[in-house]
Amino acid sequence: MTKYKEYLNKMLRENTLIFDDFKRLHDNYSLNPEKLQREFNDEGGKILEIIRDYENRLCSNTERGMYNKFSANLAQKFQDEVRKQFPMIDHVGLKVEKTSNPSFFIKRIRLS
Repeated sequence: MTKYKEYLNKMLRENTLIFDDFKRLHDNYSLNPEKLQREFNDEGGKILEIIRDYENRLCSNTERGMYNKFSANLAQKFQDEVRKQFPMIDHVGLKVEKTSNPSFFIKRIRLS
């Protein structure tokens, strides 16, 4: 198993309760993002801190050595694995603003 997958599994194993709760919220958020955006941002911020911590642990050894040019690729592979587990993770921190007069709309075309 590759190193970044080992770190991902270690992260999920050591923080099982937190990630299980977030997975439920993540799944509900994907069904109803407007309603759960605030809670998703709050909980997602905590999850992102954990993810960054494990990413830093993973890349810290390679940044110092002769393999420092591979550190960015390693971090990207780790983030891609996280996105496979949580596809909506990039939506953490989004602000949803509702306007009463939308500036963009599509006119309905009648084909009959």
